[in-house]
Amino acid sequence: MKIRLLFSLTIAGLLFSNCSKSNNNSGGNNPPPSSSTDTIISWLTKADGTALLQKQNPIQFNASSNSYSTIAVDSTQAFQTIDGFGYALTGGSAYVINQLDANTKNNLLQELFGSGNNSIDVSYLRISIGASDLNASVFSYDDVAGDTTLSQFSLSKDEADVIPILKQIVAINPSIKIIATPWSAPIWMKDNNNSIGGSLLPQYYNVYANYFVKYIQAMQAEGITITAITPQNEPLYGGNNPSMVVTAEQERDFIKNNLGPAFKNNNINTKIIVYDHNCDRPDYPITILNDADAAQYVDGSAFHLYGGDISALTTVHNANSNKNVYFTEQWTGSNESFSNNLMWHIKNVIIGTMNNWGKAAIEWNLASDANWQPHTKGGCDQCKGAITVSGGVTRNVSYYIVAHASKFIPAGSVRIASSVVNGLTNVAFTTPQGKKVLIVLNDGSSPISFNIKYKDAQATATLPSASVATYVW
Repeated sequence: MKIRLLFSLTIAGLLFSNCSKSNNNSGGNNPPPSSSTDTIISWLTKADGTALLQKQNPIQFNASSNSYSTIAVDSTQAFQTIDGFGYALTGGSAYVINQLDANTKNNLLQELFGSGNNSIDVSYLRISIGASDLNASVFSYDDVAGDTTLSQFSLSKDEADVIPILKQIVAINPSIKIIATPWSAPIWMKDNNNSIGGSLLPQYYNVYANYFVKYIQAMQAEGITITAITPQNEPLYGGNNPSMVVTAEQERDFIKNNLGPAFKNNNINTKIIVYDHNCDRPDYPITILNDADAAQYVDGSAFHLYGGDISALTTVHNANSNKNVYFTEQWTGSNESFSNNLMWHIKNVIIGTMNNWGKAAIEWNLASDANWQPHTKGGCDQCKGAITVSGGVTRNVSYYIVAHASKFIPAGSVRIASSVVNGLTNVAFTTPQGKKVLIVLNDGSSPISFNIKYKDAQATATLPSASVATYVW
């Protein structure tokens, strides 16, 4: 991972009670509060922090002709179905959340994963198989060298924090989707016998495939369904701790000869999603998807954006349109500004991902402490969580980035057409409840007035400079 942005904005108290400057703080959820079809309700976040997911006065579909630019929303043109929006629940995230008292922890998890005016309806989580670099230490689920039967396989290292927190989340939202990925195979399976870098030895391909099977089955026994896995986090980067290098050809062969058959033979329905790295190498997933024997087991491809351009998702979609694309990681850095983070992430991770066929958008790291801990030795020491846990709970920029989508766009929503308008990056959806949702970003230095047109009616809105709004009708 590479640094991209952020600073923290400290806010105490319950969601929206302190973050809104409006007298009406009720928010829209899944579904948003009811409104007549001739009324648009919107929620605003400004880059200067003076409005944070703040509910605005309603606007009406009664605007007359004017010279403003128009975003026309067309629900007759439908694209991909959305699986959800969320964060990575790292081992470190689970640890710091678990330090909260029971009442505060429950309120926080309800706020993040529940439905209601004071919740943001997170619908997708990413977790690590074994340790990520945001665990306090490196481990796998079988660190006994030579245990090719995996008789010593155990989830014990996750039993203190990750599994209990996941169980609480599943109780709140039984339909939560979870994608799991390893940062490294057990070191005894690797050619360098080290947690950093190295590659999986071919003689352990079958053993490692069975490791995935055991993991999915063990989590299911805990009541936690793993929706999808990727074979390796950031397979082209071996400098993290832990990490492992896997070429496209190696991942292709592992899937078609070992992992795919192991899932099939054990009746595992968990999706296999390939790549899970930057947008600068669309050739990697295409190499796998172009192999019919591997592709039969593959649902799609996952991306990060520490390199390349978000349009790579469309490149891969166009090359194999029957396969899905997902966005699984982008982190916000402790030394970067709230403003830059908000603008860049909304433009790329939320709007850009969705406009390029993404089914999910997941930000890195749900929670950290005030010193960006815990992390492994050599792991990311500047990754700031969507929330900071330090005595209480502080909501940071990533919280609002995701909330502008997750709160209003439930799983099962469909992206629909919306006009490309200069200065107003946007994306639109229709929800399973029939609501229309439009996210609009003004990353310029001046406010912009514009029209929202739906069918034969239009409404006029004004979006302040350096701000994002979600419009619902």
